[in-house]
Amino acid sequence: MPSRPTPAEETAAIEVPEAAGGWGSLKGIGAIELSQAAGPGAIETLSHLNKPDGTACTSCAWIKPASPAAFEFCENGAKATLWDLTSARAEPEFFAAHTVSDLRQWSAYDLEREGRLTQPLRYDAQSDKYVPTSWAEAFAAIGAGLKRTDPKAMTFYASGKAALEPSYLYAAFARMLGHNNLPDSSNMCHETTSVGLKKVIGSPVGTCQIEDFEHCDAIFYLGQNPGTNSPRILHPLQQAVQRGCKIVSFNPLKEAGLVEFVNPQSPLQMLTGKATRLSHLYLQVRPGGDIAALMGVCKHVFARAKQEPELLDKGFIAQHTSGFDAFRAKVEATPWGALEQASGVTQAEMEAAGDVYAEAKSVIGIYGMGLTQQVRGSEAIGLLVNLLLLRGNIGRPGAGCSPIRGHSNVQGQRTVGITEKVALAPVEKYREVLGLETPGEDGHNTHAFLEALLAGRNTVYVGLGGNLAMAVPDHGRVHEAWRRMDMTIHIATRLNHTHLLPGKASWILPCLVRSEEDMQATGNQFVSVEDSFSHIYSSKGRRQPASEHVMSETAIICEMAKASLPPHPKWRWDEWRGDYTLIRELIAQTYPDQFHDMDNRMHAPGGFYRGNDARNRVWHTKSGKAEFTDPGALNAGPDSDALRLITLRSNDQFNTTIYGLSDRMRGLEGERTIMLISPAEMARQGLTEGQRVTLVTAMDEDTRRAVGDLKVVAYDLPDGCVAGYFPELNPLVPLSLRDRLSDTPASKGIPVRIET
Repeated sequence: MPSRPTPAEETAAIEVPEAAGGWGSLKGIGAIELSQAAGPGAIETLSHLNKPDGTACTSCAWIKPASPAAFEFCENGAKATLWDLTSARAEPEFFAAHTVSDLRQWSAYDLEREGRLTQPLRYDAQSDKYVPTSWAEAFAAIGAGLKRTDPKAMTFYASGKAALEPSYLYAAFARMLGHNNLPDSSNMCHETTSVGLKKVIGSPVGTCQIEDFEHCDAIFYLGQNPGTNSPRILHPLQQAVQRGCKIVSFNPLKEAGLVEFVNPQSPLQMLTGKATRLSHLYLQVRPGGDIAALMGVCKHVFARAKQEPELLDKGFIAQHTSGFDAFRAKVEATPWGALEQASGVTQAEMEAAGDVYAEAKSVIGIYGMGLTQQVRGSEAIGLLVNLLLLRGNIGRPGAGCSPIRGHSNVQGQRTVGITEKVALAPVEKYREVLGLETPGEDGHNTHAFLEALLAGRNTVYVGLGGNLAMAVPDHGRVHEAWRRMDMTIHIATRLNHTHLLPGKASWILPCLVRSEEDMQATGNQFVSVEDSFSHIYSSKGRRQPASEHVMSETAIICEMAKASLPPHPKWRWDEWRGDYTLIRELIAQTYPDQFHDMDNRMHAPGGFYRGNDARNRVWHTKSGKAEFTDPGALNAGPDSDALRLITLRSNDQFNTTIYGLSDRMRGLEGERTIMLISPAEMARQGLTEGQRVTLVTAMDEDTRRAVGDLKVVAYDLPDGCVAGYFPELNPLVPLSLRDRLSDTPASKGIPVRIET
């Protein structure tokens, strides 16, 4: 049986301090407004956020509804927008006063507090400083550098924030240069979905629509923290619970956003402080324990089905699935003791979850990086799909699979061509629409890029946003190799640590944020984004740009392409830069089934749905059916008896952007160099509250990976694991520790030991 803390031990751990939402959310927004001084126009910008023909929020990929509320944003969205609209400016005088070596020692928080970049910068190796340059000089030098570089030696990385128009051109530009080296931020988080989900249902994205949340009877919620990472989902969760839906949560930490929610848009809840309890059951699984926990749920459903033959949807299983008998035999042959040991939860807890599933007509499965960032993350996704298939919970109202994406357009970038795989690129349409012969060799994802970087084969890096060097594993080895590249180019809004690892030549090209006007030859331009429900929306900025010298991402890509590529009658860079409608025409011609009449349809309230065959029970799998899968292990983590480290994000953080040092929904304040651990595990390890320790990766490799000076904090966690913040603990993640199918780093199950 898994061990449990005694009551005395439980009281020593930090409990969930408050419900998600409520006055704490408003205070969090207010703190960012005060720190960034975004100005009186910020309120107007927020009022247009996620409204028809307004600005699409950059903080997540949730919907832009057809009938929006008065305030259609959450704490995260407000923080991201106010952060973008800061009055602080990183002027040339700032860079003249600081060397790159000095700035490399600054925290991420202190770097970003300097504010928006205002003009192009060139790295001067002699002075070790970034110095002002002109756009003409930058583009000429970048063009010359790209021309003389072997295409296989360059990487074009894309952060998930760039809209569809620049993303389409960026992917085409890379292929015009002669390579498919197009990793994006999904490689760090949800590539496991794109690969694993596609393997079992034939779709790389979720099957649900927002209206399904109005009809579901149960929601199984795994490995995601909505209070911190996607607060807007709390509204439909609350509404579902209020009409009788039961939520079963699987997470090592008891996160506030899955426990209780006070709706900031409800005057009654705000005045009374009365929260809605969200989770009907909360299973605190071990890291990676979701496979075994889900198998336990299935085991109980199979046991009940022996007395209730109608419980399983036999017609659906026979017509639409493959591999059912083998899966059932595997589950029934697996003893409860093995499932308890691997999952960290009891048989009674798994049976209670099985009862909720069995008694619900329609069930939605939601998951996040707790599933995807595991060594066997793809298999964990497969187990969730197995559970849904038992009762036909894919392809009908109120049911389906709904992964929660973080970046606002990371799904859309893949849709319009940012992929390293030739098989996923629109090869024939490129030939027809652009006169482009696509390179025939697959490029590399982020993992392959890092391998090439370490081997000295990758010499040029272009980053369309993001802070990749801090987001990747193995900082010690990777950062040293990063600085050996010939050229690094960064399209960015603020300074971050990736910019402080310059190659022999390095350029920072400042770009607009989404809420700013994008004035081109034909006026202020719209862009478009895709949400996690596969809807496409327009987005238009209204604020004055941070500087007259910043350019849009689309304009920067067009100018780099002009400087790097030979003339071609179908490559109309000046026209595309001047009128983004022409780019949308290219997208519509390249993907006619999904994007026909795109320029008109994206302005409709609620945007337009590009479709998902799996939602219609059309399965693009090897068998032509949805696949029941048999996991290779009961725990999705590495084969190790060491402690498991889970990396987390705080309430005052968006990816690698650190807004402040408050993690109020976990009761943690003022410091990010911490290690959370259960009181029982603390006692076993001989540690005391507040002690400083070092975490060391416990893998048989030549390289020692360690992060020191971590403060020990007692917390309500399962035994056998510890937790700490991303990206500070990324140096502990070996490049070799990744999902076996997708190469996604296994950052939710790192084997570690504690050194005092």
